[in-house]
Amino acid sequence: MAALRHVHLDPLGGIAGDMFLAALLDARPELAAGTFAAMRAAGLPADWRAELLRHADGVLAGRRTVIEGPPAGVAHQHEHGPGSFRAIRARLQETPLEAPVRERAVAIFAELARAEARVHGIAEDDVHFHELADWDSIADIVGAAWLIEALGVPSFSSGPLPQGSGRVMSAHGPLPVPAPATALLLDGMPVFDDGVPGERVTPTGAALLRHLAVSPRLPAGAWRIAATGIGFGTKRLPGLSNVLRALVYESAEESARSDDRVAVIAFEVDDQSAEDLAVGLDAVRAAEGVLDVIQLAALGKKGRLATQVQVLARPERLESVIERCLAETTTIGLRWRIEARAVLARELVAVTTPEGVVTVKRVARPGGTRTAKAEIDAVRAAPGGHAARARRRQEMEADALRGEQDDGSA
Repeated sequence: MAALRHVHLDPLGGIAGDMFLAALLDARPELAAGTFAAMRAAGLPADWRAELLRHADGVLAGRRTVIEGPPAGVAHQHEHGPGSFRAIRARLQETPLEAPVRERAVAIFAELARAEARVHGIAEDDVHFHELADWDSIADIVGAAWLIEALGVPSFSSGPLPQGSGRVMSAHGPLPVPAPATALLLDGMPVFDDGVPGERVTPTGAALLRHLAVSPRLPAGAWRIAATGIGFGTKRLPGLSNVLRALVYESAEESARSDDRVAVIAFEVDDQSAEDLAVGLDAVRAAEGVLDVIQLAALGKKGRLATQVQVLARPERLESVIERCLAETTTIGLRWRIEARAVLARELVAVTTPEGVVTVKRVARPGGTRTAKAEIDAVRAAPGGHAARARRRQEMEADALRGEQDDGSA
C-alpha cells in the first residue's frame, strides 16, 4: 500500500472513542490485532471482550468495536480501571507499550485532565475520570494511540461537528450537551446544529480531535482516496446513521516520502550534574509533542565541559516543550527554529511471536523497497542473550516484510 499521508474524519453521527477506532479499523482492518494487543498490554483484563465486528443499520455498512466486561453476575478479574489522571498516567508508564504509544495515550488523557481541571477548579493530577474509569474507555484511548502511531499519518482534518442538545447524566448530576469539559476541548472547532438531540461528541472523541490538532480542510496539494472506513457508535439516532467516516488519503504524486516541518530546540548545560540532567531530559523526552532528544559532549566557555542538547518537537507543541526544557534543566536560555524535513512513510505491523503479539516498524523507501525494524523493547524478552535477541529480531522483521496481517481481534 502506498504511503498514507492524511486522514479526514466526517462526523455524520458524531465522534466517540469507539467510533474513531471502528472507522480507522474499517479502513485498515489488518491493524486490528495490534490495536487489541495494545489494549491487553495496557492491562485490559483477559475476561473482557475486545473485537472488531461488521455492522449495518439498513443504510450504511461498516464496523463497530466492542470492548466490554463479563455479563452481569460473572465475577470480574478487575472491577474498574484506575480513575484519576495521576493513577492512569502511572499505570500507563509501567506498561510494556512502546514509548511513542505510551506517551501518546498519556497525552490524550492529559487533554481531558486539563479540561476537567478548568471545569472543576482543581489540579490536573487530581482529576478523577468518573465516566472514563472503566476499562472500555481506557482501552479506547490506548487503542487509538497505537492506531495513530501504526498509521504514521502526519495530519488529520475533520468536518464540522454536530453539537447535539439536551442533557447528559454524569457523576456530578445532569449536565448540558455538549458537557462543559467537552465544550472546552472543542474550543475553536466548527460545530453546527442538525436538529438531532443527544450527546454527539463524547469527551474522549473531543480529546482525540484536540490531540490530533485537526484542521477543517485537506492540506494543499493533489490527493487520492486510498481507503474509506465507516465506524458505528452504540446509540441509534432518529433518521440518521450514527457513524463516523474516515477518508484515508495518499499523495497523488508517487513518492515514498512526505515533507513536513519540525521544531528544533537547542541549548547547552554546563552546571547540572549528569545524573540530574539525565532525569530532566527523560522528562523532556516524555513531554507531549517531543519527537527526539539528542545529547552531545561539548567544550564550553572557560574550558568547561558541557552537554549540548537538541530537542525535536512538533511545531504546534513548541511553547509547551520550551517550558519543559526550561523547567527540567539549568539552562537560562535556548534557541529554536522551524525546519523542513523529509520523512519516509512508515507503519506499525502486528507480528505474532511466542511471547505474544508485538509491533514492528515497516518503512517504504524510494524505488518501492521496504525495510522493517523491530525495536529492542519487542525482543528483550527473548531468552539466551544477544545472539537470541538478534535472531528473534530478524524473524520479526522478516514476518513484517512478508505482507500485511489478517483482520482479527484479541
